[in-house]
Amino acid sequence: MGDAARRWAELQNGRGVPPEILAAAPADPWTHAPRDFAAPEVAADTPSRAAAAELLGEGGTVLDVGCGGGAAAFALDRLTSVTGVDRQHDMLEAFSATAHARGVPCRTVLGSWPEVACTAGGADVVLCHHVLHNVVDLPPFLHALTNVAARGVVVEMLAEHPLAWLDPLWVRFHGLHRPPPATDADAVAVLHELGVRPDVVRWERPDPPPQDPAWIGRRLCLPAERVPEVAAAVAELPPRPRHAATLTWRA
Repeated sequence: MGDAARRWAELQNGRGVPPEILAAAPADPWTHAPRDFAAPEVAADTPSRAAAAELLGEGGTVLDVGCGGGAAAFALDRLTSVTGVDRQHDMLEAFSATAHARGVPCRTVLGSWPEVACTAGGADVVLCHHVLHNVVDLPPFLHALTNVAARGVVVEMLAEHPLAWLDPLWVRFHGLHRPPPATDADAVAVLHELGVRPDVVRWERPDPPPQDPAWIGRRLCLPAERVPEVAAAVAELPPRPRHAATLTWRA
């Protein structure tokens, strides 16, 4: 393991929830609701969409790793078929429903990447949006993305861990001081160690971080009766821009 990959793993491990807090949590803090990852009817013009459209050209197949409801894949035109990979069955159901509604041939694979890479198979363009900050051992994950892409890979991620903005609330509610998060620059450094020189476009997402106090309370492993306290604490946080990065490389 190279220095960049080791640094990434150490930073990612530092973002874990201490076992004593996790054991006392009234609900799983990591489960996501499919409605939060649904593909919009009208896709936003983003650097990630532009990069993927350029790779797709006049048409081709797409593999969406960590697909959720398909916001990344279904932002594209000229899909000849699409495969979605996700760890949640309900996400794949939403993905399939959207593909059916839009008339796109679709298959889904339940499981974690890169363990299910062989089952997923290859595609012309491989997408992976907002998944890297869930990965500790990054080199095998990135290798597998490259290996199944015929034309190229498009990764979208936030500049730092998407829940890093909650760090002050971990201090407030648990007395827990979180270490610095891994960044997009750390991910690029790992790619460089693998011999990949991605095109990098940094930009700002217009959408704010999630504001629902119940959602935030669950992420903080707090019981429902503390949601009013969470709402008051969130209201005191300063506005936080959502800086993102699009990393693109050809296979």
